[in-house]
Amino acid sequence: MAATDAEPDGAVRDSADYEYDVVVLGAGPAGENVAGRVVSGGLSVALVERERVGGECSFWACVPSKALLRSGHAVAEARRVEGAAQAVTGEPDITGTLRRRDSFVDQWDDRRQVDRVHELGVALFRGSGWVAGSGEVMVRDVHGTTLSLRAARAVVLATGSVPDHPEIPGLDEVDFWDSRAATSAERAPESLVVLGAGAVGVELAQAWARLGTDVLMIESGPRPLPAMADFAGELVGAALRADGVRMCPDSVVESVSRTPEGVALRLSGGTEVSAEHLLVATGRRAATGHLGLESVGLHEDGAVEVNEHGEVRGVSGGWLYAVGDVTGQARLTHQAKYAARVVADVVVARATGRHVTTEAFSRYMTSANRRAVPAVVFTDPEVAQVGYDPARAERAGHQVRTVELDIDSVGAVLRADGYRGRARFVVDERNEVLLGAVFVGQDVAELLQAATIAIVGEVPLRRLWHAVPVFPTVGEIWLRLLEAYGL
Repeated sequence: MAATDAEPDGAVRDSADYEYDVVVLGAGPAGENVAGRVVSGGLSVALVERERVGGECSFWACVPSKALLRSGHAVAEARRVEGAAQAVTGEPDITGTLRRRDSFVDQWDDRRQVDRVHELGVALFRGSGWVAGSGEVMVRDVHGTTLSLRAARAVVLATGSVPDHPEIPGLDEVDFWDSRAATSAERAPESLVVLGAGAVGVELAQAWARLGTDVLMIESGPRPLPAMADFAGELVGAALRADGVRMCPDSVVESVSRTPEGVALRLSGGTEVSAEHLLVATGRRAATGHLGLESVGLHEDGAVEVNEHGEVRGVSGGWLYAVGDVTGQARLTHQAKYAARVVADVVVARATGRHVTTEAFSRYMTSANRRAVPAVVFTDPEVAQVGYDPARAERAGHQVRTVELDIDSVGAVLRADGYRGRARFVVDERNEVLLGAVFVGQDVAELLQAATIAIVGEVPLRRLWHAVPVFPTVGEIWLRLLEAYGL
């Protein structure tokens, strides 16, 4: 049948039922990629979205947060180079920074993404969708009209994640920021308390500090980025302090209250802090509470468990799939899109009678999610990591050796006076292949793809030694690490 979609205001044109080969719930990066790839495989697709097409990453997370960071980073980079530093006579312009951010999110208008979906031939339904049984999805639009979508081949859950707020006395009684509010703010606050020192917390703390906000960060542990290498947290923490961010390590928030000026927090040990705004950046959880999963025998609590084809475990018939944050696996936009490509290929293959192999790293398996997930924290310095850390490598049964060095090559010190960085390789000594890598420093994110390729390809270190890094670049650290290993 011809593609039918919702009116721009969210009203469904017709309350009749519709049938498609595939119905995708959620039009963020994962859902968009599933839909586009399935359509290119010759199947019909309906895409259901209750907010903006493009999702969290496009409008409230990856894109606006990096735009907020970039202005401050550019100024800081110039100040680290003699000759350029003398040209920097002021601070980052807040108005210009916010204007540039707004341009990247199209003023929070998803018309461009909607047009792209239409051009692909995907039917777009605006509204809240939920599973109502085998192959059936219900959609309710903003006016309360409900219709049924029938999926002949597959339903794909791509609803992402939502902020996970801690249970703190008084928190529900104050107007605190979540990551959305922090990335879409219309002005820089005078002061900000950041609760949480993971990737979101450190990025937004540095972004607003460099735009002139007085920032205090509350950490439950001794350093930022507790899930990453110690030296990553130490170097990022030092950079935050240099930017004027005050740190409260090993602290627990006992209560939160509203004040005439904003918000006040009482910490363990009796310390009291206050600010105009409080940003709660304590993690995210899978957005499953509205998906009707009980209709197919699943609990609507926690992430949706999937196999490496992206099929939801515990549901028979091979018709229900999930990708991205809703699965709890590798909550990163690029990995969500990777899983989307795999699931789309699986669905198209099964619909057209092709064999779906279980061979690792085939186009039908999300093998990289187990051992080769690249991630970057876009602070200054950047933190870029992929693969196993030493403890996880040992738990996986590898004979582990680590090599760790400062990044101090000519290429690095040419990039910035007083360049500070560090890198680590995690190696399987039996096979002499790379299992994991961490790089911390200015502009190290661009080193990560090479490490990811080395891990996925299981390239022997003795062969990597012949991949000569260009002089003078930050990438010379590759040769230094291999030499330190003994090659």
